Parts: sequence; C-alpha cells; structure tokens
Amino acid sequence: MEQVDGVLHRLSGKVVVVAGASRGIGEVTARRLASEGASVVVAGPPSEEAAVEAVAADIGRGGGRAIGALFDATDDASFAALCDTAIAAFGGIDVFHANFADQAILLEDSDIIDATDAVMDRTLDVNLKGMARATRHALPHLLARGGGAMIYSSSAAATMGQSVRPYYAMAKAGIGALVRHVANRWGRENIRANAILPGYIITPLMRDHAPAELLAQFQSETPAPRLGRSEDIAAMVAMLASTDGEWINGQTISVDGGLTMR
Repeated sequence: MEQVDGVLHRLSGKVVVVAGASRGIGEVTARRLASEGASVVVAGPPSEEAAVEAVAADIGRGGGRAIGALFDATDDASFAALCDTAIAAFGGIDVFHANFADQAILLEDSDIIDATDAVMDRTLDVNLKGMARATRHALPHLLARGGGAMIYSSSAAATMGQSVRPYYAMAKAGIGALVRHVANRWGRENIRANAILPGYIITPLMRDHAPAELLAQFQSETPAPRLGRSEDIAAMVAMLASTDGEWINGQTISVDGGLTMR
C-alpha cells in the first residue's frame, strides 16, 4: 500500500473490472478505484456505449488508467469476451465487481399475484443469473493471479421484506447464496467473495427528479441523519478490493445508514 500526494493507493498494480459503471454508483466506484491506483475496465451494456467510453476517457484525462468495454448480462459469452478484453488491455484480472441490474422492469414487479412469469424471468436472468455468469468467467482469471476478490452489488431489499418487487428481492437474496458458495469453495485459494447491500442511495439525478415526498419517506425509514451517496458504496468496494479487506469473506454487508439492522 502506498500513498501519493496524500491519496491512499491501496490498489496500485491491480486490475479491476466494474461491470455496470456507465453511470450512478458504478461510475463513482470506477472513479474511486482508479484514484486508488487500479487499472479499471469500465463496462456497461451496448445501449450505454457512449457513456462507458466517456467515463473511461475522463478517468484517463485525470491521470488514471481505464478502458471502456461492453457486456450483456443475459449472454454467457459476453462475460468471456469482457474478461478477454481486460486481459488484453492490462494482463489479468484481480477484482471483478458485478454491479448490474435491470431497473427498468421494477415497475412491473408488483406483487406475487400480479407480476407475471415474464417479469420474473427477466428479473432473475439479469439480476441473479447474470451474477452467476460473471462469476463463472471471472473466477478462473482471479485464480490464475493467485487470488482476488469478487464483489457483488445486492440490495437492502434482499432482507427487508417489502409489499412490492418480490422478484427483485428474490434475485438479490440469491446473490448471498452465490457469495457463500464462492467463498467456501475457493477461500483457501485466496479468493474472497462478498456482496454489498446498499440502502437508499440518492444519486444527483434522483435528488433532482424524485418527488420530495419520496425522499422524505426514505429519510424517515433511515436512522442516519442523511440518505446514502454513491461515494458510500464506492468506499466499501475499494476497501473490499484492497488488502484492508483480506479477512472479510462470504459476507453480505449492509451499507444503509441503519435501515436494515440485524
């Protein structure tokens, strides 16, 4: 671990893939990892190619190392190609951060009576099966480097029990089982697997456009004096990616201001 100009460089020499980094929490996380010395693969879906390339270019202009790449969470071969892109650019993969979900279908994920099989299939295909696909292709490359970290984005919804979005919660809860499997199966080979469960994270876009009543409701449910920021999640990812997190394995970690105390 080194420090340059007062900035902690815990990830110098590490290669990190952030799958889901074109905007929001993923973008902030990619920037944080690059600021700590990592070479970052900024990955997103084909529909967000321009945003992916813009984030990677901006990191480069700021003195970091980053490339843009595309993937489709529903396509197994897409993850193989994403890993190949990372290796071609930077020589390997040390950390894979699976930070993707289909948010567009949430409005159709009403309750278990009314939400259709099509909604369930799409939600699980991206939000859970996509995580398994990412793991299947990333893990061999982490093992080839002598170990590394799989870091997954889950959600407070995995544990809360809500009146809506059952399929989303099912998918996010399933990530915990995947985390424990990976940690148990490959922990002795220096593989760490953990999931982060964000609470109410208010991005600038959401703060500008969400109804004030909704934000007030979120705040009333959160014991902390403020709602979450993307930077709160990025800080946890950076820690788990670094040697500071080397004794943390197989965990689902709530970063939610006390929303889901347990």
